[in-house]
Amino acid sequence: MGSLNRRKALRLKRKKRIRKKLHGSQQRPRLSVYRSAKHIYTQIVDDTQGITLVSASTMEKDIREQQKFENKTAAATYIGKLIAKRASEKGIKSVVFDRNGFLYHGRVKAVSEGARKAGLDF
Repeated sequence: MGSLNRRKALRLKRKKRIRKKLHGSQQRPRLSVYRSAKHIYTQIVDDTQGITLVSASTMEKDIREQQKFENKTAAATYIGKLIAKRASEKGIKSVVFDRNGFLYHGRVKAVSEGARKAGLDF
């Protein structure tokens, strides 16, 4: 149990370090990614107003009812494409990527690649 708390503490320490330098504006909002053991959550945030503009996650009812994904990385790629599609509907073309203290690897990387393929620029 102690190592889990240490890993979480180290991730939160990285998150603070990243967020000091990274700030979403109205022209380039922040694409924030959070991953849990089972699910992936993304949202595009305007930090100047403090509002969430667009969000997508594997917890949404229509995504859960959809076909099963072959693995969690495939689901993360789909969520990246979905967030990019929803952002383009709102007129958002460019974002700042916030990996939230997680390593840029695996599902976090899959979200960013899916969003880039769907036309989001960062």
